[in-house]
Amino acid sequence: MACQKAHFENQILELYNKISNLKSLKPSKNIDTLFQQLMTTCLPTETNIDVKKLCPKVQDIRTNLIKLRSEAIGYSEQHFSTVLGSLKDNPLTHLDLYPYYTNYLKLSKVEFDLLMLHTSHVPTKIAFVGSGSLPFTSIILAKFHLPNTTFHNFDIDPQANSLASQLVSRDPDLSCRIIFHTMDIINATEILRDYEVVFLASLVGVDKEAKVKVIEHLEKHMAPGALLMLRSAKGLRAFLYIDVDPCDLRSFEVLETYHPSLSDGFVNSVMVARKLSD
Repeated sequence: MACQKAHFENQILELYNKISNLKSLKPSKNIDTLFQQLMTTCLPTETNIDVKKLCPKVQDIRTNLIKLRSEAIGYSEQHFSTVLGSLKDNPLTHLDLYPYYTNYLKLSKVEFDLLMLHTSHVPTKIAFVGSGSLPFTSIILAKFHLPNTTFHNFDIDPQANSLASQLVSRDPDLSCRIIFHTMDIINATEILRDYEVVFLASLVGVDKEAKVKVIEHLEKHMAPGALLMLRSAKGLRAFLYIDVDPCDLRSFEVLETYHPSLSDGFVNSVMVARKLSD
């Protein structure tokens, strides 16, 4: 086990040195290769390595790696959203141009199944916090699973919302059911009580403190009984996304946590929690 742990630490340090010294994180073959190597290094679900027992240096760079990867994903999504938005016909018929579209299909199906398992009725109004330039979850759920539900996407970046809105603007159905709000979710208060379900994107809050701050804000303003669908990470995957512990959800009842296997085709764990009474 010590050998396995040392090997992992060396891999992470080597990748971090290469990634952190890049002049740009905008899409390129080199960027894709390095982050794919990081993904492969952190994907194993069955391992004896305890992330909390890794050397202090590796612990310290974990948050930095998540921030760098988040920035790279942002650039990649901007690029593909721009490409899709420039197409002459409905961009939503070409979503498979995005390399990880199939992953989103699989993740969204799991999230839909979990949602239906823990709600007594089909939700009519859902919020997605941190929707970005490619709001795949809202699009996929609205298009394939929840045909009568309205989705409100929140993102702090006006450019991301502008690109995202262009994707749905030429779809007669989804242009009426997917709405965009450009704001920091911390500034959203009363409006949050309108939603039966709130999704929290994995890259909202790129360190634990920021993630918990958002969760605490949702705890304060979501309606009692509303569901929170939260993406987390388990084990070594915590080098890709912030890991959220059930104890971070103090005003919620955690109903279920789904940890994917390698065969699932996506990385995130999914937590389902119900807001307790005020």
